[in-house]
Amino acid sequence: MKKIGILFGRERSFPMAFIECVNSRNIYDITAKPVHIDKVIQGAAVEYDVIIDRISHDVPFYRSWLKNAAICGTAVINNPFWESADEKFFNNCLAVQIGVPVPKTVMLPSYELPADTSPESFANLAWPLDWENIFEYVGFPAYMKPYAGGGWKHVYKLHNSADFFQIHKETGQLVMLLQEEIVYEAYYRCYCIGGKYVHIMPYEPRNPHHLRYKCDFNPSPDLRRQMEDIVIRLNQFLGYDFNSVELAIRDGVPYAIDFCNPVPDADPHHIGDDNFEWVVDTAATYAVERAIVHEAGHDNLTWGTFTRRSVNREPLGILKGEKLEQGE
Repeated sequence: MKKIGILFGRERSFPMAFIECVNSRNIYDITAKPVHIDKVIQGAAVEYDVIIDRISHDVPFYRSWLKNAAICGTAVINNPFWESADEKFFNNCLAVQIGVPVPKTVMLPSYELPADTSPESFANLAWPLDWENIFEYVGFPAYMKPYAGGGWKHVYKLHNSADFFQIHKETGQLVMLLQEEIVYEAYYRCYCIGGKYVHIMPYEPRNPHHLRYKCDFNPSPDLRRQMEDIVIRLNQFLGYDFNSVELAIRDGVPYAIDFCNPVPDADPHHIGDDNFEWVVDTAATYAVERAIVHEAGHDNLTWGTFTRRSVNREPLGILKGEKLEQGE
């Protein structure tokens, strides 16, 4: 019997619907259920062939447990090793290399010294930074937000350098990004599952949270194809099995704003019934696909194109506009 587990926290709607969806298909020798942990022994395999992870980003204990499961052969969605290493600034750097438009972005050291450091720890860092050239490159208005994390926490809109210096003082030990504002005519949030299944949802981040999916942006067929290509390209290079990509459309060009969302919102009260049905059904389809090809005792993780090309010392970049084939 092949077992698919789902690891979750307070969330209930998506996990329970996912389990029901998999089991209702009555696929011989495949079953889904909540993950159950009663002991953690080093190097010991767990009972699940596939695990969908919805909570380890907030629980270090779960993250380490998933890594142990992965090295013993479980296919973890998403790869816990890559997800532990990834952050938003790196994602933007990668996007530049593979020809995906992104806002102009710089990374800032934390305003306060990290714990257990002193000024001597930063002997290699110029201070003050070259603020004049930084502000000229990014421009104002601009957004300041953490280089890692999500959920629209600690995100600030800045209108000038005075705003910047005032707000930066308030960010404490957070490492922040300063990012160009993209004034958009349309905005979309896109689920990507398995690096191949894409669902494009009109999204308005300026609306109250419960109304963000209630907007009437309607992409042309050509724009939809562009967005699908960008979403697939980013997720295949990053190696995410389950992610969402936010795209802002400026002058007809999709700019990738945020694409480090490996536990994207899947609450039907937020995303709506149609989007919820798609994400549940597609996640179930993909988990079953992974269970079918699972090989006990082997590495069953997804390693993105960036990682694989790095190991093989292959060139990273691809020409802008080049189609990335599925599974490359």
